[in-house]
Amino acid sequence: MHHHIPLLGLGLGAGLAIGGGLLVLILVFWIVGIYNGLVRLRTRVRAAWAQIDVQLKRRHDLIPNLVETVKGYAAHEKDTLERVITARNRAVAASGPAQSAAAENFLGGALRQLFALSEAYPDLKANTNFQQLSEELTTTENKISFARQHYNESVRELNETIQVFPNVMFAGLFGFKAEEYYELEDPAAKETPKVKF
Repeated sequence: MHHHIPLLGLGLGAGLAIGGGLLVLILVFWIVGIYNGLVRLRTRVRAAWAQIDVQLKRRHDLIPNLVETVKGYAAHEKDTLERVITARNRAVAASGPAQSAAAENFLGGALRQLFALSEAYPDLKANTNFQQLSEELTTTENKISFARQHYNESVRELNETIQVFPNVMFAGLFGFKAEEYYELEDPAAKETPKVKF
């Protein structure tokens, strides 16, 4: 009888140690799972931003050729041409989604003014190079729009995941923070409605 009591005590202690060890192991795997999930979401956001960045660079590369083409027909429209180049350089220098979006909105406004010029210059509007560059810019802007939707959806998913419990307890600890959305202005929203009498 005396032999069984110490063994029973040892068995209970060993059981508690194993149970505690299992609990710690489960906790570690749970935290690793949270971390890996956040890493996957952050990687998706970065990949989506890279797609936008590629299209923005393409847009920026097209603009000097467009300005040169317009200059051949409307060199005296110096203010508009300079505004486009200034806006383009500002967009090239921008970094991060928020700064980039602000610069691209400014560039979009300058480009709208440039394209408005073509209405006053029929020869420019008929120029093959101008038409081709216009089409390439439109295609690029459509790709930017598509990439922006994907990026913003990825950002929304990451930001929500970071803010929910229990992830919120570990996100800051692991260095995860909310990402910026890439918001472009809708050019149609800026146009003044035409009132007819």
